[in-house]
Amino acid sequence: MTKKETKKKERNKLFIRKIIIGILTVIIIAIVGGLLYFNNLSTAKKELALTPSMRTEQEELEKEFTSKGYTLDNPNIIVDPYHNSPLTALVIFETEEEVAPKVTIPGEDELTTYTKTFEKNKVHYLPILGLYPGKVNKINIEYGDVKKTLKIKTEKLPEDFIMPTEIEKDEDELTNDLYFFTPSSSGYTCAYDVNGDVRWYLTNKATWKIDRLENGHLLVSTERLVNSPYYLTGLYEMDMLGKIYVEYSLPGGYHHDYYEMPNGNILVASDDFNNDSGTVEDYIVELDRETGKIVKTIDLKDILNMEDGKSENWVDYDWFHNNSVWYDEKTNSITLSGRHQDAVINIDYDTEKLNWIIGDSTNWSKEYQKYFFTPEGDDFEWQWSQHAAMITPEGYVFIFDNGNNKSKNKDEYVDAEDSYSRGVMYKIDTEKMTIKQVFEYGKERGSEFYSPYISDVDYLAKDHYIIHSGGIVYVDGKNSNQPAGISGADKLVSDTVEIKDDKVIFEIKLPSNNYRVEKMSLYGKDNFKLGSATTKGTLGKTEVSKTRFGFMTNTKEIDKEYKTHDITITNEEDRLEVKGRFKRGTEVKVLLYKNGEVKEYEVPISKKPYTAMCVDIFTEEENKNGIVVTKYINKDGLEGKYSLYLQINDTIYKTGKYIEG
Repeated sequence: MTKKETKKKERNKLFIRKIIIGILTVIIIAIVGGLLYFNNLSTAKKELALTPSMRTEQEELEKEFTSKGYTLDNPNIIVDPYHNSPLTALVIFETEEEVAPKVTIPGEDELTTYTKTFEKNKVHYLPILGLYPGKVNKINIEYGDVKKTLKIKTEKLPEDFIMPTEIEKDEDELTNDLYFFTPSSSGYTCAYDVNGDVRWYLTNKATWKIDRLENGHLLVSTERLVNSPYYLTGLYEMDMLGKIYVEYSLPGGYHHDYYEMPNGNILVASDDFNNDSGTVEDYIVELDRETGKIVKTIDLKDILNMEDGKSENWVDYDWFHNNSVWYDEKTNSITLSGRHQDAVINIDYDTEKLNWIIGDSTNWSKEYQKYFFTPEGDDFEWQWSQHAAMITPEGYVFIFDNGNNKSKNKDEYVDAEDSYSRGVMYKIDTEKMTIKQVFEYGKERGSEFYSPYISDVDYLAKDHYIIHSGGIVYVDGKNSNQPAGISGADKLVSDTVEIKDDKVIFEIKLPSNNYRVEKMSLYGKDNFKLGSATTKGTLGKTEVSKTRFGFMTNTKEIDKEYKTHDITITNEEDRLEVKGRFKRGTEVKVLLYKNGEVKEYEVPISKKPYTAMCVDIFTEEENKNGIVVTKYINKDGLEGKYSLYLQINDTIYKTGKYIEG
């Protein structure tokens, strides 16, 4: 082939290559254009309105917390500064010299009057606590020769607020500390003084435990569920004004109890909703206080036999029902309370090996018998369905013995009308494996003090205790052996007794059921600070039921059928909440769509969506009208904009909204 023919051939190849590239370019442009076209057809244009968290709301509120131009003669007074604690105020002012203001909140008497002296400063943010509801409170502030009385008006208590029905007190033995209550169902997280007057409460209900940390802040539950019926997203570290400093989130949520360890970390009663057995309330985690990361987990299924020691309340998915967590530094161990096995257990914290079990050993396997104690003394009784197990400074085990049935043998069950609850303290010898009862209160009160669930004990000092029978339930005038929510109760009572040197020095009764009671001072450390709250930990990634690829073109506008399900969709800062009413057997999915990818999240129509082990029993009304279910989809792991769809059986509905991951 000549040189001329070779060049011609090369030119032809180049020409053909250009044609091919041109055709491919057109095809690619067409494909991309088609993708964009169809994607635009199916991608929502409007973001689902974001519901701000309490943390975000308080950032906006603090913009008004200025001290400039304010003096004690003309202070900036903000009542209920964080819209969460109505019987508090923040008094803000400046002084030319550094002074240490003393605040006095007058009460009805000396035992209900509170004082607080704050640190020296020129700029003053004074938390005013313990205001009476529905009145003009006169507050005294003084420093040096300066004295000033301020008037602070508060709103009345909500109409549904629960007030004491009975107060008994020995004023000579009491202090002006408050009694902090957490409700089990209805009611408010609140504090009563020794006269039974409400001096503090939260409008955003916190359940389970309430206590004060070493830094002076309260640690309370969040108000958001992570799973039904009562598992919460985590914990708030807040002050008495209702200001949140830290929100701790956990993948398994929080229930019942926590414990602040000597290193500052928090032991939390949590869950592992992804465990293969589908169980709950058998999982404890250690939360790193600085990072929010979980640094240790304890799964009780690795320590105990799920089938052992069954009580009347035992079920396969809630076999242990842990309701308390207590760390003992002297023995480096944790003590836990398993209501559904009538067992208080103690575990070595490092090795996670079982040390001992307190309770009746009936129906326990042979391999566990060595961990039980031998009773000593004629007056000894075991505890049943207990709560709030703790180790006292003397090394005693202090428990609220609910007293359900008082036997594992059904033929020997004691009726609720003949039963009793008590605070009981045991002295144990772990070498001889013997146990002796050294204190009890409640048996002498009979069935009027009988709580088949919840309740609490607290150690205030040697021979000084709180015994809280918080779950007294009546049906048709008779004591019930079941919690209020199960028994259909028509009367509730919460009876809290303070005992000192074997003498009752205070008693308060409420027409409600309350989980726990803590006796604490009104003021802790002077630690109020402005600034944003931090978030620590994570709710984790929500498991995707299925991921598929395609376009969302065969969709339907929201219609009457969709609306009959009472569907609400809430876009929270860290997750999406989808709620609706559906009948058994309905297939429901939440669909998140982005760039041809569809993430499917199944919505179980179940009363217990966290486990497949349970058999749901629907009432006739629920079979007819359906049940309300909620699906939470955490934003952890989601990036970018996702169009939101809902699939009910074979119909896909487009909401017209998107969320930002």
